Amino acid sequence: MKNTLSTVLSLVLLGLNTVLAQTNLLNAKVPQEVGVLNEQQISANQVAPIEYGYVDDRDIIWAKTIWEIIDLDERINFPYYYPTKNNGYLSRDRQSLFRVLMDNIEAGNITEVYATDYFNQKLSFEDLKPILEYSVLTEDGRTKANSGEEVTENDYDTYIVDSFKVVQYFIKGTWYFDKRLGELRYRLLGIAPGAPDVSTLADASAEKVIIPLFWIWFPDARETLNKQSVFNSKNSSQPVTFDMMLNSRRFNSIIYKEENVYEDREVKEYIYEDALRQLLESERIKSLIRDFEQDMWNN
Repeated sequence: MKNTLSTVLSLVLLGLNTVLAQTNLLNAKVPQEVGVLNEQQISANQVAPIEYGYVDDRDIIWAKTIWEIIDLDERINFPYYYPTKNNGYLSRDRQSLFRVLMDNIEAGNITEVYATDYFNQKLSFEDLKPILEYSVLTEDGRTKANSGEEVTENDYDTYIVDSFKVVQYFIKGTWYFDKRLGELRYRLLGIAPGAPDVSTLADASAEKVIIPLFWIWFPDARETLNKQSVFNSKNSSQPVTFDMMLNSRRFNSIIYKEENVYEDREVKEYIYEDALRQLLESERIKSLIRDFEQDMWNN
């Protein structure tokens, strides 16, 4: 039984690697043939994301919801940031996580988009435009407006939040102890790109505070993220997907909030202007979660 399961998993991973790699690279006679699949290859490579499986509430004997920040300035988190330019020169398949999310929200593949991390105010793609784009009259435009002349689009400076400006990701997830499996597990619930408020981009002197632009209910985005490969620096012929990366927690993060009786206040709300103590508090929360599983068997 174990050998059979191992064989099935190997075939699934092989199928994933086939679709995500530079397909037909060594057989292409012209560059345009790279990545072109025939009907049989397309059918064979339609692999769905690994299912979570049903978890009965009665099997959860302990749980804690936390919010974390993934800083894209850290080397381990680079795969979520690059490439920042969507010009197609590197590869047709390589895109930043932000580009993947935005393209699929626009295409309607990701629909569960919300204004807050409690997922109680749903947003459409049109609702995101004021969040991601900001226009301000130029000096010449203001002169024309004051003199009564007609103002055109050319009289505005437009600022856009693109992949380059998304420097963090905010994630929300729950750690829980499953008594049926006898282990501590993690379930990612939501993800939000973090960037400066678009209205501050027009003012060079304004403080650029990183905020979550919008929140995506992660289970709704899994199928889309499972189709998009991430560059593997150790072996470019064997990439992985964004879904696999995020579910396996292949990133470094800092906890900035946990669910608590104080209206889920953030760490910075009770530890003021002390980055070191805030970091230590984040590590303390991590330790409590990490040690829970060990304490279960030591009591």
